[in-house]
Amino acid sequence: MKDGVNGVALAVFIFFFLVVTVMGFVASRWRRAENADNLDEWGLGGRSFGTWITWFLLGGDLYTAYTFVAVPAAIYAGGAAGFFAVPYTILCYPLVFTFLPRLWSVAHKHGYVTSSDFVRGRFGSKGLSLALALTGLLATMPYIALQLVGIQAVLDVLGVGGGSNWFMKDLPLLIAFGVLAAYTYSAGLRAPALIAFVKDALIYIVIIVAIIYIPIKLGGFEHIFAKAGDAFAEKNPATGKPRGSLVSGPDAQWAYATLALGSAMALFLYPHSVTAVLSSKSRNVIRRNTTILPLYSLMLGLLAMLGFMAIAAGVKVKNGQLAIPQLFADMFPDWFTGVAFAAIGIGALVPAAIMSIAAANLFTRNIYKDFIKPDASPEHEAKVSKLASLLVKVGALIFVLTMDKTVAINFQLLGGIWILQTVPALVGGLFTRWFHRWGLLAGWAVGMAYGTWRAYDTPSATQDHFGNTNLIPFIGEKGYIGLTAFILNVLVAVVLTVVFRAVGVRDGVDETKPSDYTADAGDPGVAQELPPATAGAAGGH
Repeated sequence: MKDGVNGVALAVFIFFFLVVTVMGFVASRWRRAENADNLDEWGLGGRSFGTWITWFLLGGDLYTAYTFVAVPAAIYAGGAAGFFAVPYTILCYPLVFTFLPRLWSVAHKHGYVTSSDFVRGRFGSKGLSLALALTGLLATMPYIALQLVGIQAVLDVLGVGGGSNWFMKDLPLLIAFGVLAAYTYSAGLRAPALIAFVKDALIYIVIIVAIIYIPIKLGGFEHIFAKAGDAFAEKNPATGKPRGSLVSGPDAQWAYATLALGSAMALFLYPHSVTAVLSSKSRNVIRRNTTILPLYSLMLGLLAMLGFMAIAAGVKVKNGQLAIPQLFADMFPDWFTGVAFAAIGIGALVPAAIMSIAAANLFTRNIYKDFIKPDASPEHEAKVSKLASLLVKVGALIFVLTMDKTVAINFQLLGGIWILQTVPALVGGLFTRWFHRWGLLAGWAVGMAYGTWRAYDTPSATQDHFGNTNLIPFIGEKGYIGLTAFILNVLVAVVLTVVFRAVGVRDGVDETKPSDYTADAGDPGVAQELPPATAGAAGGH
């Protein structure tokens, strides 16, 4: 481990940070419309992005600095179980191919900006829409915080921010936060869309170099796997169990499979994922992206291997999230360490910007407009969303500066469980209107309550609460809590829908029609072709 400030690496890091900062502010003039004061322009980039911009935006959105740090850190800590992230990012694309084009079409037809907009229009229920909006906000806030944790991990290894008082210690992070807040406020979604090109290029370069260069320095993959196997075989004195394993055993297969499946079902339902999808200019852009985005999964598999390399390199850190930054600092020349750290840092800025915009859109459309100011104009909506995006980032910063990092991690793990409970209303609603709105709301509440309770009551590898897997009722095998909660959610929704329809409980009004779900940008009446003010108002029925 190198002591003190790594001046060369820091200089390279600052250079790339300045480049993306300039790009962030320039983005406010990129593809700018005559009237940019509406959520279509600020929050969705004018719904104008083509295949490649959408690919980089979605990649920057889904494969974050936390992914860069946490996936190999999971391998470093426990071995093969951490590889569940690879199959789940492969499984999700066939799943989303079936429903994302339908969501794009109906959203563009009616001017919907968020998934909660669609649920309100489909089921005629502001209450159900509010439930999904609050779920999205709860799941997104700690996710933003963890992007800042990724930046902080890089700064720690670089040796900066180590002053004697809290202000000097956190000053570099405060500067990064201020820059992120400024260019997001001015440019909206265009800023992360433009910066994503640099971010993804850097990450691909770093991964390719790391997967070739580091094994050569360590004596090859055979040596790496041998060292990792020996390390995982060592027993923990406190538990008497091995640290981990190179290959998942039979007792872990249900947990591995259900965690991968449940995570795949939830990935594209996060608000930031939906925001990136709705920013594209046609449904065919979405279809093409579901076929080329798996290239990122190839990168993720290589990235996960860094966890084994950290073990073989003898990296010793108290916080597993520092394992990969420390590996880079130990193995790379200083100048390339700066490039690698810039990839992680920029890999935090892009998704943090998209997430804050998505959360702000949810607040503006599904809380502020639906319940506080129904007559808000498109210009007023855009102003409120800009301010809300700042407040979201401030909340995430407070998370990072004042609370134990495990709190953010715990809530992020809960976020996957929570987001999975939006599947019946959102994905189900794209294919059928059979469900009753009150049945869906009750199912959501039961799934949220059960999932949160079971997660809190389940120990993880490092603490007494917030584990991901527990015994599946009736089966007796360990499985993903979120998937069990989802099944319970669906059962409640189905049973209560039958009951409510049998006793004649009034249902909401569906403002959509079947042709809306296959409409494309060139079709008559699609909101993208209307003036911005009209398009913004279309979602407020």
